[in-house]
Amino acid sequence: MATLSFNSTRIKTPSFNYTNPIITTKLSSSKPIIKFPFSSNKNHFLKLQISSVSETSSTTTTQKDIEEEEEEEEEKEDPTAETCYLDPEADPDSILSWELDFCSRPILDARGKKLWELVVCDKSLSLQYTKYFPNNVINSITLKDSIVAICDDLDLPVPRNIRFFRSQMQTIITKACKELGIRALPSKRCLSLLLWLEERYETVYTKHPGFQKGSKPLLPLDNPFATKLPEDLFGERWAFVQLPYSAVRAEASASEERFGYGSGLDLDLLGIEIDEKTLIPGLAVASSRAKILSAFMNGLELCSIETDTARSNLTLSVGISTRYVYATYKKSPTSTKEAEAWEAAKKASGGLHFLAIQDELDSEDCIGFWLLLDLPPPPV
Repeated sequence: MATLSFNSTRIKTPSFNYTNPIITTKLSSSKPIIKFPFSSNKNHFLKLQISSVSETSSTTTTQKDIEEEEEEEEEKEDPTAETCYLDPEADPDSILSWELDFCSRPILDARGKKLWELVVCDKSLSLQYTKYFPNNVINSITLKDSIVAICDDLDLPVPRNIRFFRSQMQTIITKACKELGIRALPSKRCLSLLLWLEERYETVYTKHPGFQKGSKPLLPLDNPFATKLPEDLFGERWAFVQLPYSAVRAEASASEERFGYGSGLDLDLLGIEIDEKTLIPGLAVASSRAKILSAFMNGLELCSIETDTARSNLTLSVGISTRYVYATYKKSPTSTKEAEAWEAAKKASGGLHFLAIQDELDSEDCIGFWLLLDLPPPPV
């Protein structure tokens, strides 16, 4: 069983528990299964220290006290309060990539109008900023001034880039960023931000005195039909594959160090709790121009891969609302079952999966390796 939670000492986030079993058998394929130079250590087991009765009682009491203190702190938390925080141990000059959301919330102000909120963080949550706005000041000037205020208040440099995931806000965000010399990156790869918003919905918005239960998001996320894949992104062969979780983490680091192609995730921050031997589903793509293909893929904001059994294809999501038909297969009971098993394995892994680009499917090395996380849209 895999769980996914927000691992932060300052922000409490719920876990996502999936009841689907992990797929432990190899996914069959008419093409060779990918090979990696990794093997799990079967002799390595977690050592558990046996505690005495008195030690156990003491630990239980201490844990209970901690939980009561946390509950008291939550009760004292003001849902109308705003956040302006920088981790004192963080190097301000290193926080050059932000994640940003500027959208309405399911909260009414004194005028009976929906409140808007600006939420900003970096992927490590060293930076955390929230501020409410009335709906009559939502424009690029307000956003630009707020970005400048964050930098001034927390003594931060102007960021190099800002990721955002709502296509409806692209004009306002892009204009504000352009005037400040910041690169605006439309991308659903704002994972820390997405998880934080889900946490805020449960712990802040629902407790706000103006909260409107059942209110739907004003700016829902796009999910358009998949379009034809650009020729530059074509591979030659592909296969459904799986790797142990330990090997996935190692390969994500190694690929970036070897060739600079690929992208990992801060799995510790995201709180992904998966056994080291759990098999993580992925897609292996082979190409005689693997380095060129990896370079093109590196220029995209890769988000996720999903199977479409109705159309017998695989869909690659990039940016905010771009979806490509990445691969196709001949429909049959066997291929449909294989695609469904791959998707089930992804869900059981908390949405974690990967894309590997190689010279050959039986190669021992990857040219590019991307860790991907398929998250549900936030409730706001």
